Amino acid sequence: MALAVKEVNALEPEKFQGEMPVSMTLDQAKEVLARANRMIANEGVLDAFGHVTMRHPTDPGRYLMSRSRGPELVQPDDIHEFTLDSQIIKPIEPRLYGERVIHGEIYKARPDVNAVCHHHAPSILPFCISGMELKPVYHLGATLGPAVPFWDSRDDFGDTTLIVAKPEEGASLAKAMGPNWIVLMRRHGATVAGTTLEELTFRTIYTARNAAVQIQAHVLGHVSPLTAAETEMAGEYNLRPGPVARAYEYWSVRLDKAEGTWTLAKPKTAAAKKRPAVKAVTKRKVKVKSKAKRSR
Repeated sequence: MALAVKEVNALEPEKFQGEMPVSMTLDQAKEVLARANRMIANEGVLDAFGHVTMRHPTDPGRYLMSRSRGPELVQPDDIHEFTLDSQIIKPIEPRLYGERVIHGEIYKARPDVNAVCHHHAPSILPFCISGMELKPVYHLGATLGPAVPFWDSRDDFGDTTLIVAKPEEGASLAKAMGPNWIVLMRRHGATVAGTTLEELTFRTIYTARNAAVQIQAHVLGHVSPLTAAETEMAGEYNLRPGPVARAYEYWSVRLDKAEGTWTLAKPKTAAAKKRPAVKAVTKRKVKVKSKAKRSR
């Protein structure tokens, strides 16, 4: 899986470089996006805050995002369309997320990105606070990519609320991410990108787990991270369709169990062997006609 980013305009569909699921309808996209929000929340990465988005399945100049609510609660009807300037297409009364520009500006800057997650996972925050470098320390953590840059809002904007609400703030964050797949936000959280929603889910969950085991390893002593070559090879291997689908199915079933909708599929029984038809035997009553001798 190539990590290089081509400088193309995401608003020109003929130049669009992402892996858009063109066969997916808008309703289907809303369904899978709502589910991805709940899946990542169920795995402990998202809580009441944070959000997951995906690029519109047929219009790369738009993206899909829920109205403002906890990711664990998001349903398909909560999903709405936004321009890359993070303006909603059809205005609604419910509140919208205040940090929409994180997503819109990344979609503008990265035509290869089709899904984005912003979160404040407990395992990630120590790196955001301390400034310690987050590195891939086991094979599944290789989805971090070759580098994990930092973004500090103070550098460009001084003291703020730390909420990324202005377009220029989102653009600054997207610039800091560059061609990478995750950026750490000082004293705030992380923003993760993927070429597909499934890849994003995989990367978001396993990079948070990589952070947790890296912290645990530091407690024991020396930490030996993956080499650059190992990171590239393991990252490509784990982001193949097979491993991603396996993990996605696992998290999906875990979500169904948590929501009380999962039932064990009954194994298909072999077709009953056809028995030869039994012909009904009817006894015919034979009438014996007695021939009476008639005297003539």
